[in-house]
This record gives sequence, structure tokens and C-alpha cells, in this order.
Amino acid sequence: MSASYSASWRRGNPRLLLLLLCTIWSTTGYLVQAKVHYHKWDISYKFKSPDCYKKLAITINGQTPGPTINAQQGDTIVVRVKNNLLTENVAIHWHGIRQIGTPWFDGTEGVTQCPIVAGDTFDYRFVVDRPGTYLYHAHYGMQRSAGLYGLIRVAVPDGVVEPFAYDFDRSIILNDWWHSSTYEQATGLASIPFAWVGEPQSLLINGRGKFNCSLAGPTAVCNATNPECSPYVLTVVPGKTYRLRIASITSLSALNFEIEGHNMTVVEADGHYVKPFVIKNLNIYSGETYSVLFTADRDPSRNYWLAVNVISRKPETPTGTAVLNYYPNHPRKSPPTSPPVGPLWNDTMYRFNQSLAIRSHPDHVHPPPLTSDRMIILLNTQNRVDGYTRWSLNNVSFNMPHTPYLIALKENLRHVFDQRPAPETYDYRNYDIYSVPKNFNATTGTSIYRLDFNSTVDVILQNANMIEANKSETHPWHLHGHDFWVLGYGLGKFDPEVHPKGYNLVNPIMKNTVALHRYGWTAIRFRADNPGAWAFHCHIESHFFMGMGIVFEEGVDRVGELPTSIMGCGDSKSSRRP
Repeated sequence: MSASYSASWRRGNPRLLLLLLCTIWSTTGYLVQAKVHYHKWDISYKFKSPDCYKKLAITINGQTPGPTINAQQGDTIVVRVKNNLLTENVAIHWHGIRQIGTPWFDGTEGVTQCPIVAGDTFDYRFVVDRPGTYLYHAHYGMQRSAGLYGLIRVAVPDGVVEPFAYDFDRSIILNDWWHSSTYEQATGLASIPFAWVGEPQSLLINGRGKFNCSLAGPTAVCNATNPECSPYVLTVVPGKTYRLRIASITSLSALNFEIEGHNMTVVEADGHYVKPFVIKNLNIYSGETYSVLFTADRDPSRNYWLAVNVISRKPETPTGTAVLNYYPNHPRKSPPTSPPVGPLWNDTMYRFNQSLAIRSHPDHVHPPPLTSDRMIILLNTQNRVDGYTRWSLNNVSFNMPHTPYLIALKENLRHVFDQRPAPETYDYRNYDIYSVPKNFNATTGTSIYRLDFNSTVDVILQNANMIEANKSETHPWHLHGHDFWVLGYGLGKFDPEVHPKGYNLVNPIMKNTVALHRYGWTAIRFRADNPGAWAFHCHIESHFFMGMGIVFEEGVDRVGELPTSIMGCGDSKSSRRP
């Protein structure tokens, strides 16, 4: 330290002290607000028994679910992924993270990157730009249903107060589980005759469930006393209020979640604050996340059930259970009651009305643009393509090209996907959504939707009857790279001249995943302001595998130089460098 500097410090020079304090504040503020979290993941197959039945699962560092990522708004996440699956590629999507400025790390094989081939290592690096509850999961083939998934929890910055209070913060992740392999499932879906994956054998809460081992085949290994399948236990202190983050990563099932005897207050959905409302149970669809508050204010002498039940499909899977343990009761003390069975599985209006109840918190409304520049209407149908059973949008079933869209668009590789515009609408005046399609043959396509940068886009999802008579299924739709406003839901057929007049433009919730109810429509609006190529698809694993998705392109000319680590497949093979 110089003599003059030291003297000024000793004399308490106000200007120098202020400069030093500002320097210290800005430096420590940066350190607090912009931490870098490093994770090293080994992706490999392991024998696991999450529901007591032993089978191969895809694990992260030997675990399924994988480790929870905890961070603070503005932090950077770095995940070094080593693919040790030996015979399979892999890619990991960071579900709900918008990847602003890093579209190549969205982790969508075929859209934003080439897959990580067996034996290779790949680094994901991205910023978690807003607080909330999010997910990560495999986005290659149908690997998500094999166990490659986990939670991302992003806290608010220091000093920021959320619009609700609680004593403790806990998380659960819900999943459905099959005993057949993803190879068997994918092969059946892509075969003639078509072989459906069937209903799951179990429902898992934090990776734990209970299969009836008496139903296992003679060659199966099923051990009801295996500690891997002992129920998950959530211990609570009487009188305390808990924030429970609930995430669904199911491959097929829509679920209803209930805490026996306790009401819940919904306060967050997909990272956005909700105008609080009280429910007995929560309908949650694949890809959605919620935070609910509940108070441990029941009889403290006993334990209670946490229960999940299948809705929207006729259940063939037993109730999934965990234990709400009132301290100091023994955590393995079984509740004295039967697990809740949930609402009727086919009560569409119950689910529809709960969707309508989700609005933005009054102090955290992000007003949507009052008008849009473009409307895209997507008719969701089940079809046949050359005898294969597929899902389609406006009679086109989506096929992924060998060269990822982001690379093809940025490098001007026009020949790798169809340059013709994708269909914007269907014959809504004459199409009967309640009948089996008169002509249910469709085509496959690789066309995408090119959006003007910074334009406002409305997408109308329209549900219809499947190939089987009197059958329409719920579809949870997920948009990569964006949040969208949920402007409205309806039952029946959407009329573009009538229904937009009833949109909620005052306090619509923003989400990244939304339900399309049976024989109904859902209207969303988003700003095409994130340069890149982004998938928009049904989050049911088999449905996306069978073509139920599209891709949006916006502002790719604004995307920076692509890292060569995302290349190496299709026409990008020559661009890959170590």
C-alpha cells in the first residue's frame, strides 16, 4: 500500500472509503449473484429395483433419479457428461431453462445438438436466469423412461422476498415405471402390427414405488424387502408450514397428487408465481412443476399418506405412495388408513376447472401483448403412415433429420430438411373432432415454422378423436426456449373468429408446459425473442417418438458461432473438432 493511500485510509478519506466500499460491494455482489456450479456426471446402466422389481436403469453417478441441481438466479451451471452407456447415444435437456444466448446447450438431439456418442464427454454450460422449480431429463429416443431425470431448484437472489412464507422447502419428483426396456417399447411403437407400451407397472415418488412381487414372472427378480423400494418418507414438524415442490417427469401418465387429510395452496407453476388457491389434490401433467404450501396441522400422533393416482387414462396401475411422517413418530410407521384413491379418472371437468384456476399472482403479472402477429392452429390426431401408427399435427407426422436443425440453419445446409412451410392450420370449419377421421392416413415431414424475430405468435392446440371411436387423450405440450402465456382453454372446437374474444389478457399464467384436454383446445401466446431452433412437442414420451411435435426457428442469424462439440452427426461430421 502506498504512503498516500495508507494515510488517506487512516484519515478516513470519505471519497476513498466510498470507493472502497463500492468496490467491495460490487465484487462480493458479483460473487454472490453469479456463482458457477460444476457437476461431473457418469451416465451408465445399473441394475435397479425402484419398485422392488430388478431391471436395468439409466443412472447418473449410479443414481435414479439423478442428483438435484441447486442454484441461485443468475448462476452458471456446468455439467460434464460422460456417456458410459457403451452402446447408446445420449442428450440431456434442461427443461424450463430458456438457454438465452446458449441455444446449443438446450440438449435436444436432432434440434440443437448431435447426441453424445458412447464413450464421449460433453460439457453443458448455461445460466439459470430466473428462480423456480425445473427439471432435466434425457432427450434421445425414449431414454427418459429408463430413469435419466432429475430436479433443478433455483432460489431467488439474496434479499428478494417471495410472495408467500414457509418454514421448510422440500421437493418430490413423480414418475411412472415400466419393467420392459425402452428398446422393447420403441420397437413395438415402430412395428407393424403396432404394439402399445401399455400402462406402467408402478408409480414412483422420488424414485420409490411398490410392485406386487407375486405378479412377477418366474424368471424375474423381485424382492419386496429390498431397501431400494422402501417408501419415500417426508418428515414434518407439527405446526410448521412447508413449501413442497412437485415435479412430474412421467412418460405417459397424467397424475393426481394428494396429501392425505391436508389442504394445499398452489403458489408456483413452472417457475411463475400463482394467485394462491386452495385444493385438496393437484392434477399434474408430464413436464409440469408446481409449488404448494401445506401446514402440518393434523393429529400428530399418526403418519399420513402421500398418494399419486393415474387420471385421464383408465388406471391399471396401483396408487403410488409415500409417507408423511409427523415427528417424532417412527418414519416407518404405516398410516392407519388406506391410501387416497383420488378423483374419478375420467372427470374431465374437474381437471379442466383446475387448469382455469391457475392465474398469475397479482404482484407478479407479466402482461401479454394484446394482439399477435400470427396464429398457428395445430390439430392433434392419431393417424397411419404407410401402415405405421403415428401422431400428427395438421396431418403431418414429425420426423427428425440426421443433421440438427440449429446446425443446418446456422450453416445454411438447406438440403437436410424440407424447406417448404409447415401447415399453419386445418379445415376447422368442416372437420368433426368427435368422430374417427374419415381418412386417417397422414404424411411424414421435416418442415419447420420460421418465425419473424420479436414477433408475437399464438398457437392453438386442438384435440380430436383418435383412430379408436370415442377416445381422445390429454396431451401435455412443452415449448423449449420460452415461457408462454396461457390465454385460454375450451371444450369442443376452437373458432378463430369467436374464442379469441374471450382470452384472458389480464392475468394469464406463464408456463412452459400446458395440458390439452380431451376433445378440447388450449391457446398460448409467446414472443419469438430467443434466437435459435426450439422444439415444441407433446411431453408424453411415446407420442413425441411417434411424431407429435414441431420445431420453431427464430433469429438464427443472431446466434453466435456454434461450438463444434455439438456437431458430428449427419452433414456436420466434418465440422466436429475435439
